[in-house]
Amino acid sequence: MWYNNILETIGNTPLVKLNTITKGVPGTILAKIETTNPGNSIKDRMAVKMIEDAEKSGKLKPGGTIIEGTSGNTGMGLAMAAIIKGYKCIFTTTDKQSKEKVDALRAFGAEVIVCPTNVEPEDPRSYYSVSSRLEREVPNSWKPNQYDNLANSQAHYEQTGPEIWEQTEGKITHLVVGVGTGGTISGTGKYLKEKNPDIKIWGIDTYGSVFKKYKETGIFDKDEIYPYITEGIGEDFLPANVNFDVIDLFEKVTDKDAALMTRDIARKEGIFVGNSAGAAIGGLIQLKDKLKPEDVVVVIFHDHGSRYMGKMYNEDWLRERGFLQDEKLTAKSILAKKENTEIVTLDAQKSVLEAINTIKSMNISQIPVTQQGMIVGKIAESDILSALLENPGLKSAPISEIMTATFPFVDLNTSIDKISSLINKENSAVLVEDESGKIEIITQYDIINAISG
Repeated sequence: MWYNNILETIGNTPLVKLNTITKGVPGTILAKIETTNPGNSIKDRMAVKMIEDAEKSGKLKPGGTIIEGTSGNTGMGLAMAAIIKGYKCIFTTTDKQSKEKVDALRAFGAEVIVCPTNVEPEDPRSYYSVSSRLEREVPNSWKPNQYDNLANSQAHYEQTGPEIWEQTEGKITHLVVGVGTGGTISGTGKYLKEKNPDIKIWGIDTYGSVFKKYKETGIFDKDEIYPYITEGIGEDFLPANVNFDVIDLFEKVTDKDAALMTRDIARKEGIFVGNSAGAAIGGLIQLKDKLKPEDVVVVIFHDHGSRYMGKMYNEDWLRERGFLQDEKLTAKSILAKKENTEIVTLDAQKSVLEAINTIKSMNISQIPVTQQGMIVGKIAESDILSALLENPGLKSAPISEIMTATFPFVDLNTSIDKISSLINKENSAVLVEDESGKIEIITQYDIINAISG
């Protein structure tokens, strides 16, 4: 048997028992592995459904352009379907989204416009507003609007809900889902509650999002809104696809817990998933006291870990945000083992001759160059030699004329691996600002000293 095109392979994703990461959580915990969809996410389901509904209603015409605001996964589903069905795609996304997601959309031939995250939805620069403007301006275009297009929820009512019901033989007691557009939890939850009204539907939210407070109080509190790192869940508005009547409760999970749990799912279960899966498991663990040993819990694993290689699966990214504390040497621990010596700098207006004398007397090869107290470049023995061979008269010139780019700056949490990779022929050191705001220098010698010490 074969499929006629890639879209026919969407759905019928496996349900897999979790054995290690949920130890101590009562009940049988099952993960719905949506990464096996051809676009590696659950969004393939609703992307095709929205397109098919728009074709039937005449909103999407042959040769048309699909324009959508997307964090990446919906875009992937839409782009895939557009290739098969002969449409063009323009997507707007936010600068919070991982580079891998944007690159993947472009790989499918889509045009991607990256917009700022930290603006109101109604701001003309927001990815919602830009996509709406493009829909007005581009001829023969259609905007699916995954947030308010109820075909999103309907896809999960028709597919995801029945699959889970059949796979658990109707034994499911709880559904746990990260909530973004709301389509997955609302459509799946509606179907399951029609089958058994006692099934509990738990939504996972993030700090900086309005969902939890709105569910509990009916108040849309703008003070709840602030930037957050977790991708794919939470919102700063109320999408039409979030059916608060279907969702029994919301649980918030911190950015840090979501990120570390995402990594733990890969390390403890061998399942390579994205950020919202980490948030969902984090939320489930926080809610474990509400579960009984006989419960059957299904957690949706939305998307694939390959979309987060530069983020949750990058140790330096985690360290920079203070999410990862481990035994590896960092800039902070290297400085702690270093002799407390004053960093030698030269003002940009000093002459090349003064730089030569400083290098000789201090027995060093490279010096940071400052301007009004700020480090703006560096001067090295090799720079001086090259410059003087070309023009011996440069001895009296200011060093600003021959200085090169400054040493790389690193964070106190930067790992020894990253620091070592930055030290090369061009850079014999890196700079770091200590806790008091003082600039320190780390050389290859300091790294060797810290390792051996």
